[in-house]
Amino acid sequence: MIFHNNLKRSALAFAALVALMPLAVGAQTRVNMPKNKYKVQEDVKLGNQAASQVEKQFPILDDSQAQAYVSRIGERLVAAIPPQFRQPAFDYSFKVVNASDINAFALPGGPMFVNRGMIEAAHNEGEMAGVMAHEIAHVALRHATAQATKQGSWQNQLGTIGLILGGAILGGETGAQIGALGVAAWQTKYSREYETQADILGARIMADAGYDPRDLANMFRTIEKQGGSRGPEWLSSHPDPGNRYEKINREAALLDVDPTPIKMTRDFERIQARLRSLPPARTMAQIQQDPRNSEGPVRNPTAGGTYSRNVPFPSSRMRVYDGGDLRMRVPSNWREFGGDGSLIFAPEGAYGDQGITHGLMIGAYRSTPSGMLSSTRNYVGELLRGNSYLSQRNDLTRTRVGGREAYTTTLSGRSPVTGRDEVVTVYTVQLRSGNLLTIAAVSAEADMYRYNSAFRNIINSIQLMD
Repeated sequence: MIFHNNLKRSALAFAALVALMPLAVGAQTRVNMPKNKYKVQEDVKLGNQAASQVEKQFPILDDSQAQAYVSRIGERLVAAIPPQFRQPAFDYSFKVVNASDINAFALPGGPMFVNRGMIEAAHNEGEMAGVMAHEIAHVALRHATAQATKQGSWQNQLGTIGLILGGAILGGETGAQIGALGVAAWQTKYSREYETQADILGARIMADAGYDPRDLANMFRTIEKQGGSRGPEWLSSHPDPGNRYEKINREAALLDVDPTPIKMTRDFERIQARLRSLPPARTMAQIQQDPRNSEGPVRNPTAGGTYSRNVPFPSSRMRVYDGGDLRMRVPSNWREFGGDGSLIFAPEGAYGDQGITHGLMIGAYRSTPSGMLSSTRNYVGELLRGNSYLSQRNDLTRTRVGGREAYTTTLSGRSPVTGRDEVVTVYTVQLRSGNLLTIAAVSAEADMYRYNSAFRNIINSIQLMD
């Protein structure tokens, strides 16, 4: 049986290799649609839901001329998608995000978002069209749900889209950056095989639309130079095996490229100049930290509060919170905040635009097939990345929450909100759905002698009825 499986895997690997081999000298490289167990309608539904979230969180540029221009390029590229990769159910759309990051991303089913920074960085229309063609190829090949087919669950593969709604997780100036990372996570999930496929199909789409695929190769160098030491966001979210520039140029030599391809156009020059004349755009991270100028931001539920150094201690009197699937007792002097799948309890003076400094935050985290421990480590890792002032004090240890097996660990660091040492005790417990219930108990370290007792009482009172 083992020998048979090895033969099967070798055959599959060979088939995948053949799919990317040139058909013959002088012929374009063939790309086959990846295996996908999901219905096309699932791509459409997922992409529409995600696009709605993106438009709420990030500022869509309010400029009809720039919007119309990008849409024209997008429609030209979509019209050049080879017939075998067209999906009538897909509704390609194109919007410009008023952000300076050199970035563009497309969601399943067709919604695409092009950052203003990408347009300003391009040397000509062909370079910008190259990035868009690459992203359109990911959509046309249904790479998101195809990758999910490999991993066993679209929820595990695409659960990161929830991070777009992030905002501050635990407070602090870097906490809000998690939301921006959620968008990039769409690209980081793709394998090198899929990135190669998107390069090849994107090059063909470009050639058929009247562009030179070599401009896609050139765009890698353009944004690499302009990305500085930080590195361009689009390249960092598309792992480069090192010879991608050469591969795209070789592919271009196999295609029927117009001898006078579209490069520098009057529309491109006009729109690029128009965008450069506008007030400087903010980065995605800055937008996440202060979303007030977004077109329709999803605000932190604790926004508008005022932080104080004199936060009252937890009341000894408790009240019952009953959320149906979750029941527990919390101090009577803690306010309740809800929104975007989270539940927050905090006293006056402990909440504001950057999250909470004292209190409790409860949410759900999409688990992975590798199990509860691995999912918990992933969750803690995301908290640490989103709140860089925190570090993990100890490894995960087993405990009990609501009568079920759970894990706990402690994070600590100097809070940029209060300037005081902060302690965050994290708990995770698995729900019947397989996802994790996450609990983060936050307090200044100097106040822990009063808060520890309240946190223990809350944890001990938890009842899960899922």
